Amino acid sequence: MRVSYFYFMKPEPDRVRVVAAEHADYWRALDLHHYLGGPFADRSGGLITFECGSVEAAKRLVSQDPFTREGLLADYWVKEWELGSAAPARSRA
Repeated sequence: MRVSYFYFMKPEPDRVRVVAAEHADYWRALDLHHYLGGPFADRSGGLITFECGSVEAAKRLVSQDPFTREGLLADYWVKEWELGSAAPARSRA
């Protein structure tokens, strides 16, 4: 199943900067199938999506995220994502 992890940071930019590399290293080291992830452009949080056996297993991974362990998240969601096919482009006649 595809899982999406949306997270939003507490307004503590100095602490976030200190932990950000560890956070990125943690997720890369997991070598998850179909992993994509990165911060929002305004650095208010980010999105990570990957294949996982269950939402519960994904939540266990999130619980070990350095941002989670360091108490830097204001809020987050871990949800199964039913990825659909894109709708065809409409013609503008």
